[in-house]
Amino acid sequence: MRYITVENLSFQYDKEPVLEDVSYHLDSGEFVTLTGENGAAKTTLIKATLAILKPKAGQVTISKTGLSGKRLRMSYLPQQVSSFNAGFPSTVFEFVQSGRYPRQGWFRKLTSHDEEHIKVSLESVGMWEHRHERLGSLSGGQKQRAVIARMFTSDPDIFILDEPTTGMDISSKDDFYTLMHHSAKRHGKSVLMITHDADEVKSFADRNIHLVRDQNSPWRCFNVHDKDDLEGNHVGTL
Repeated sequence: MRYITVENLSFQYDKEPVLEDVSYHLDSGEFVTLTGENGAAKTTLIKATLAILKPKAGQVTISKTGLSGKRLRMSYLPQQVSSFNAGFPSTVFEFVQSGRYPRQGWFRKLTSHDEEHIKVSLESVGMWEHRHERLGSLSGGQKQRAVIARMFTSDPDIFILDEPTTGMDISSKDDFYTLMHHSAKRHGKSVLMITHDADEVKSFADRNIHLVRDQNSPWRCFNVHDKDDLEGNHVGTL
């Protein structure tokens, strides 16, 4: 099922073009990575897709429903979202639990199914044993995993992730990529992930959108490639 379609998207900061004539898509059941050199406007592309930034031109179409036929749910994890200080009052469990409330309504009591979903989310990122610890006391990698667990409790159809493995060790990264691959293939979720670790994740991802600098233009223009086109066939221009 086609969840997101981006057609001929262009974006500029003030009068400086950053993205130009970009087209890509995202389907249910696939794990897609978004890569490119520093300054390749990867985060800008995501934000323009989600209407956090307003494109100069182009069209973004997002499905209204998921595979279940219910309203489509998206979860966006921006960069460095786990920067909680030592005084942050919530425990890991309380923080992750709060991700479940918007789904059920803030004033509804959580059910045993909700509690089980929270437990599974924490276990899936290796944070169940830390559930009673204060979030602010954790390491950077542990905070990041707690944020990811909270994201899972909302049970979205689409995960949009901006460098989610920052601060994680190699083992935790591998576990995370396995988890996202499982979510896509077994549960029909859609995953779009910005990463600098293309080699680490390539065996888990279905395809890659790669942003590269166009040396023939005075502007910061880039090209988009699918995984099979990384040898240089241009799919679209940024």
